[in-house]
Amino acid sequence: MIRRLGISIGLSLFATVVSAFEYDLDTEFYQPGPGAIEGAIAHIKALEADDRTADADRVREAIQQPMAVWITQGIPDEAKTQAKQVMSAAGAHGKIPVFAAYNIPFRDCAQYSAGGATSVEDYQAWIDGLVDGIGAGDAIVILEPDGLAIIPHATTIDGENDWCQPEEGNPETAEAERYAMTEYAVAALKANLGTKVYLDGGHADWLAPREIASRLLRAKVQEADGFFLNVSNYVATDRQIEHGERVAKCVFWGLEGNDVSDCTNDDAFYEDNVDPIIAEKGEDAVPHFVIDTSRNGNDVWTGDASYPDAQVWCNPPGRALGQPATTDTDSPYADAYLWIKIPGESDGECSRGLTDQNGVDPEWGMVDPAAGKWFAEQIESLVAATGE
Repeated sequence: MIRRLGISIGLSLFATVVSAFEYDLDTEFYQPGPGAIEGAIAHIKALEADDRTADADRVREAIQQPMAVWITQGIPDEAKTQAKQVMSAAGAHGKIPVFAAYNIPFRDCAQYSAGGATSVEDYQAWIDGLVDGIGAGDAIVILEPDGLAIIPHATTIDGENDWCQPEEGNPETAEAERYAMTEYAVAALKANLGTKVYLDGGHADWLAPREIASRLLRAKVQEADGFFLNVSNYVATDRQIEHGERVAKCVFWGLEGNDVSDCTNDDAFYEDNVDPIIAEKGEDAVPHFVIDTSRNGNDVWTGDASYPDAQVWCNPPGRALGQPATTDTDSPYADAYLWIKIPGESDGECSRGLTDQNGVDPEWGMVDPAAGKWFAEQIESLVAATGE
């Protein structure tokens, strides 16, 4: 199905209406290419030097697909420069770039992808740099993967303390600051009329619809273009569609003045209570979403029961590339399938909970590369399994 999200904003009573791009089957997303991925070119050359031409071709083809450009650090001017360069390259080819903005304080709860800005003020300035770099062109921003699913010192919808409790964070202010920074980023990015912004919606095997919907509402998702699912994970697209529709309908339920605590993880509640309102107001009143399909071709690894923590999300073996970027989706609420996580970049150093292996991942027989670093063995496994 085709989703179209035209945005029109009158600049004054007599101003010409300015429209952002619309999704349709002709929408083409930007391809950063191998040169934009640290380690990829060296890997391909090494495969060719070993006379593994077919393997080199498969890796090259995979990383030449349209995918996101991650902007993860630096001062505002550096974020501006990186975004501006991408916008220029994408515009020259008539393509829509996808940015993953990933620099919020206490990113990943200081775990595998720790880092980010050191204060609210620094983050807001960094966002301003990103906004300036994107400018007036058409772009999509995936705003802070894990940014709402992992919130420092958060309180759940049931009034319990969530697991992320960093010592460096102020328990009294950290949660509120996360929402304030998210709101600031959305408002700043949406000031560029061609920019679409999606907020973190986790994935189908994580937070229940009622929990993530409550966070999306608190982050004012209605001011954005929707939410994203499955970034850096492996959950199959059909399961993400099912989950995404429940989350979208739960958010809609809340926007209609109802209690999102009512929302369930099965369809009966939505069919009986939410769908009749949607039928009256129209599907476009429901928040939309995008799905990261870069590595979900074989769904989630089942893990090994002998491991203390299988870490099924962390460099799992036997996975495959997913459906390439497209706006031809299987849900009226899904705007696109996108490659957001870059195939071949490690999820982190995965020890499977073992403490006596010197950090070696038993599934790969090595210490995995740090999060975001090139993982040659993983990309070779991904491309080999694709299409089997």
